[in-house]
Amino acid sequence: MDAELTALATAGATALVQQMVTEGWTQARQRVAAFFSRRRDGGEEEALEGELEVSRTELLAAQRGGDEAGEADVQAEWRVRLRRALRDDPAAAEELRRLLAELSPDTEPVIMVRDVHNTMTGGAHQGTVIQAGVIARVDQSGGGSTRGPARG
Repeated sequence: MDAELTALATAGATALVQQMVTEGWTQARQRVAAFFSRRRDGGEEEALEGELEVSRTELLAAQRGGDEAGEADVQAEWRVRLRRALRDDPAAAEELRRLLAELSPDTEPVIMVRDVHNTMTGGAHQGTVIQAGVIARVDQSGGGSTRGPARG
C-alpha cells in the first residue's frame, strides 16, 4: 500500500480515537459510520455505529485502568479498517481527508497578547535586562518545539 495512504489511515485512526473521548463523539461516530457504510464491505450504518461504540467503551476502560496497550489496540483496529477501505476504494482517500478536516480540531494554538508593564527599582545599573514570556512552544503534532516571539 502506498505510504501516503498508510499515513492517512494512521491519521484517521488517531483522530477517531481522539474523538471517542470528546463531547462531539456522537456526530463523529455518525460521520465515520457513514464513511465505512459507503465502502464495499461496510455493512449497515447502524451496525457500524454499534462497533464504534464498543471501541469507545473499550478505550475508556483502558484509559481508566492505565492500559496503554488496550488504548493502542483500539487505535490499531481502526487503522487496519481504514487501510482496507483506502486500499479497496481509491475514492475513499479524498473522502477521508475531508472527514479528518471536519473532525480534527484546529492545530494552531490560540495566542493571547497582553500588555506587560515593568518597573525596575534599586538604582541605575548598566547592563542588559532580559524579560521573556514564552520562548518556545511544544508542537503537539510530534514535530518538537518551535521557536517564536515571546508571548505572555
